[in-house]
Amino acid sequence: MDHLWEKTLSSQEIFKGKIIEVRVEEVELPNGQKSNREIVKHPGAVAIIALTSENKLLLVRQYRKPLDRVIYEIPAGKLEPGENPLDCAKRELEEETGCTSASLIHIQSFYTSPGFADEIIHIYYADQLVKQANGPGLDQDEFLDLVEVTLEEAHQLIKEQKIYDAKTVFAVQYLQLKKYGEL
Repeated sequence: MDHLWEKTLSSQEIFKGKIIEVRVEEVELPNGQKSNREIVKHPGAVAIIALTSENKLLLVRQYRKPLDRVIYEIPAGKLEPGENPLDCAKRELEEETGCTSASLIHIQSFYTSPGFADEIIHIYYADQLVKQANGPGLDQDEFLDLVEVTLEEAHQLIKEQKIYDAKTVFAVQYLQLKKYGEL
């Protein structure tokens, strides 16, 4: 047994919504003491680094209530129960950008905030985009602007704190490394 392991003694559901569940777990620490952990359970998500034939990154500009502001992000969305991440990436790319791609390549998966949440996000790369005649197919409660930016413009949006989320900063850094042949 790993010497850092925390043994769960009890688990209580505090909240269960459409997207997340919040639990409080009592744990036994490696030193034998007891403590509580507040945990957010999340179904997981995908995000797509979508590059146009002009080498521009597709971003969505949308209001995010937890931040109470509008930010720029790469297209993304949550996994439906039992949904394959690749299928979700294809769906979200088309829903948010109105584009499809014959080639979606898995780049990386990572946990967004492992100190309190189990959300994992799967990042895909897509180029050879084909615009669909019907355009984006947004969800009923989804409002966004689609924006195309160069790598330099994306860096400026980071400096201006208009790109302000980890998955999009990751995407910009990925493209930077790819541009200079470091990937």
